[in-house]
Amino acid sequence: MLYTTLLFLHSIVRWLVLASVLVAVFRIYRGWFTNMPFDNFDEKWNRIAVSMLHLQFTIGALLYFVSPIIRYFYQHYNEAVHERQIRFFGMEHSSMMFLAVFVISIGVSLAKKKDEDQKKFKILGICYTVGILLILINIPWPFSPFAARPYLRFF
Repeated sequence: MLYTTLLFLHSIVRWLVLASVLVAVFRIYRGWFTNMPFDNFDEKWNRIAVSMLHLQFTIGALLYFVSPIIRYFYQHYNEAVHERQIRFFGMEHSSMMFLAVFVISIGVSLAKKKDEDQKKFKILGICYTVGILLILINIPWPFSPFAARPYLRFF
C-alpha cells in the first residue's frame, strides 16, 4: 500500500515540478534577455520551484527504499544491471534526478549571493537549463527508450 501511494504521489507531483520549473525557466530567460529586474515574484517563484523539486525528490527517495524494482536490482545486481528498465530505475533515474535537483538548488543558492540582477538571471538560467534537461531526459515517459511508464499512475 505504501509503495502504490508513493508511486501515485510521485506521478502527480511530477507535473507540479515540471510546471513550476518551466515557469521559472520562462521568467529567468525573459528577465535575462530583456534586462528586467529580479523582483519579488521571481524570488517567490524560485522558492516554489525548488520546494516542488525537493518534495518530489523526497517522495522519490522514499519510493526508492520501498520499491520492489529496486529490491530486485540490489538482490540480483549482476543480472539486473543488464536489464534496461531495471537498471534505469536502480541507477540512472535516481542519480540523474539527484544531480538535477542539486544543480538547480546550487544555482538558486549562488544567485541569492549576487547583487546584480543580470548575474542572478544568468546563473539561474544556466543551472535551471541543465536541471530541466536532466529531468526531461530521465522521466520515464510513455515513449522513453529507457523505461516507458504512463503519464499518470493511479492506485
